[in-house]
Amino acid sequence: MTLDDAFSHSYAQARRKFIDAAGAAGVLVEAKRHPEKGRDGEELAMDVAREGEADASRVLVLSSACHGVEGFCGSGVQVSALHDAEWREHARRNGVAVVYIHALNPFGFSHIRRTTQENVDLNRNFHDFSKPLPRNARYGELHDMLFPDEWPPSKENDEALAAWVEKNGQMAYQAAISSGQHEFPRGMYFGGEGPTWSNRTLREVLRAHGRRAGRIAWIDFHTGLGPSGLGERIFAGPDDPVQVARARSWWDGGGRTPVTSIYDGSSTSAKLTGMMWSSIFDECPQAEYTGIAMEYGTQPVLQVLHALRADHWLDQHPEASPELKAQIKREVLEAFYTDTPEWKRRIVEQAREAMFQAVDGLAH
Repeated sequence: MTLDDAFSHSYAQARRKFIDAAGAAGVLVEAKRHPEKGRDGEELAMDVAREGEADASRVLVLSSACHGVEGFCGSGVQVSALHDAEWREHARRNGVAVVYIHALNPFGFSHIRRTTQENVDLNRNFHDFSKPLPRNARYGELHDMLFPDEWPPSKENDEALAAWVEKNGQMAYQAAISSGQHEFPRGMYFGGEGPTWSNRTLREVLRAHGRRAGRIAWIDFHTGLGPSGLGERIFAGPDDPVQVARARSWWDGGGRTPVTSIYDGSSTSAKLTGMMWSSIFDECPQAEYTGIAMEYGTQPVLQVLHALRADHWLDQHPEASPELKAQIKREVLEAFYTDTPEWKRRIVEQAREAMFQAVDGLAH
């Protein structure tokens, strides 16, 4: 297959390509069916394919679409990997079972949204909800400004937000919006009031495929931060020097692509709450875990945040015209997926390198 053939223009097409690629590789696919339907009425599912021994002590998880629309990138990587005989042989030879989780958030993938059907950011949803949730006072300062009565925003609204950014700084603006919040259910980066369907279903998958493993690695594919086409390797784990050092020993890429961290300020990401990687410690407590998020750049961060504002505004205003709906959805897709041969080539090359490095790290 050509590189372009691995990528898709809709969730339904991506799902077909993933299932077909797994079938061609002789790998069974388990469908965890979603309770909702897709944008075009199609069935939604978190699809899971495992290649490797059932009792493998080393397991690599490759997951896509934690943030729905970002699945256009991650699905392409997964389909390409299933067609890559050299990659598959490398994992087999080293005794590493590979678990492909296609579309962690199929609802967002299909509907061109970053959030789940509950309007929850899945990567802010992994909390112990029996305990007090983190507060994000700065998001509260911005919420009303983020969602004016009309879209596009007025000049006055643009100026009010610009004044906030000038006073507090762009990094503070990004952190206030994106770190996670629990007070505004229809707002941006909402962490939820309980575990979402995707949260609960992912935990089932981790228990089924990770409970017998002594070592687990996880690469979760994301888009939307950093220079276009560059895959930032963001450490995905607790603020533990030993775990950070292990991740860097595996994935630093000879200094070309250093592993960054939200804890020391080296990442393009703000410090987040309720992150998905924490589930591995709950569901597979026996395993040594090492993980990264592969974060591929698309557009400048303020442009990406503007597209997300528009999408949330649209969710709050279903009466919007068909023309405005189509324009906003196009902007959201372009904020998280760059449909050019060069961008896709760079995505797959960097993912493939990180996958080989993960197998080597697990094996040695």
